[in-house]
Amino acid sequence: MTTTPAETPAEELLPATRRALLHAIATAQTEGRAPSLVAAVVRSGRTVWHGSRTSVDGHGPDENVQYRIGSITKTFTAVLVMRLRDEGVLDLGDPLEKHLPGTGAGEATIAQLLAHTAGLAAESPGPWWERTPGSLRPELADVLGEQPHRHPAGRRFHYSNPGYTLLGALVEEVRGAPWEDVLRSEVLEPLGLHRTSGQPQAPHAGGWAVHPWADVLLPEPSEDLGRMAPAGQLWSTSGDLARFAVFLTRGDDRVLSAESVREMRTPSAPAEVEEVAAGAAYGLGMQVLHRDGRTLAGHGGSLPGFLAGLMISVQDDLAAVVLANCTSGPPVSAVAADLVRIVAEAEPRIPEPWRPLPEVDRSLLELAGPWYWGTHAFALRLTADGDVTLGPLAGNGRRSRFRGGDDGTWTGLDGYYAGELLRAVEGPDGSVTHLDLGSFVFTRQPYGEGAPVPGGVDPEGWRGIK
Repeated sequence: MTTTPAETPAEELLPATRRALLHAIATAQTEGRAPSLVAAVVRSGRTVWHGSRTSVDGHGPDENVQYRIGSITKTFTAVLVMRLRDEGVLDLGDPLEKHLPGTGAGEATIAQLLAHTAGLAAESPGPWWERTPGSLRPELADVLGEQPHRHPAGRRFHYSNPGYTLLGALVEEVRGAPWEDVLRSEVLEPLGLHRTSGQPQAPHAGGWAVHPWADVLLPEPSEDLGRMAPAGQLWSTSGDLARFAVFLTRGDDRVLSAESVREMRTPSAPAEVEEVAAGAAYGLGMQVLHRDGRTLAGHGGSLPGFLAGLMISVQDDLAAVVLANCTSGPPVSAVAADLVRIVAEAEPRIPEPWRPLPEVDRSLLELAGPWYWGTHAFALRLTADGDVTLGPLAGNGRRSRFRGGDDGTWTGLDGYYAGELLRAVEGPDGSVTHLDLGSFVFTRQPYGEGAPVPGGVDPEGWRGIK
């Protein structure tokens, strides 16, 4: 029986799409000269494609072969910290010293450490920490060094591996257990990530360096990073990371709510000029990118011998994972973004059917429609999820979603009015005279006669010019 696109099962991709995905990773493995490369694509919460390429005769790696994932580890550490925040154990605005005194990190806050704005150095002092044993840095003081700061806290984004070492130490201090044990019990086991671990577990790929000017290989050492583990220790598989991508898209109340993972995907760090031009930002343990007209969130990772990339497009309900076992080679995060683009363009997401609200507050319904801030025309709309939106009738401008509270006010969720209060103001007769939004007055008519507009309205009203 021939099926229409709407009837095609969500887990299937069209043959042309699958070939385009295979072509993309084959090109990346060949041009990047990677000993092996494995990838997965997730759509609508399921892994819908898996592919691999290898320089070794026989079967390529499957979704159960471990690779080292480098700094994608930071996203796992950030999830643990966000759990502590959601439990009320700490606040992201707390100085680290409040919960982990004596680190030498000054007044850097937990949020600043998550967003790489604490001003700490990018790397640990001493020999290259990624290629030397963690026993060389047994204490936090060894990780931070005598001069841990490079910039004033909160002033600029400066990626810091030691910063995530501190966050891992914070988790250990609060939970009273090793970072990896906490991660396993609170994140890996609930999400079913049984092939993610601090040490390699067979089957796993070996790490290689590929000579830049010759097609020859050199094995890379695989060191236990010790104190630096929360910044880059983990090994994982394309299968596990695909499941992790689903969690980072939708949340899981056993681990972290959808609202909290959305917060992680929200830019939190001031971007450098080059990053603004490149469409790059950083949230709370997640990178945020703008590519091909869509917003992507995720993280890249690298350690000697390995490259890793995980990218999510929430608007397309798509994610991709790419792993390779070489020190330098294919741009795996860019390849992951390209895999998302291929599926999104070849097989666009079919929207959910429109459905009306099951019920509506008639007093709220009366607020829907056009409002004017001065002469700027806006529209207030009720949405199927129970929120309201306020935005320009045409063109670009200040547009936000609002969620209602028990006191009759509405709080901005995003955009210019994020965190601002919207309230309907009633006159003596009980009818709504205007909307107040952070002191801005929205009226039913532009500068309507008798409207409570700051500065007043000229009594002669609107006029022409002869």
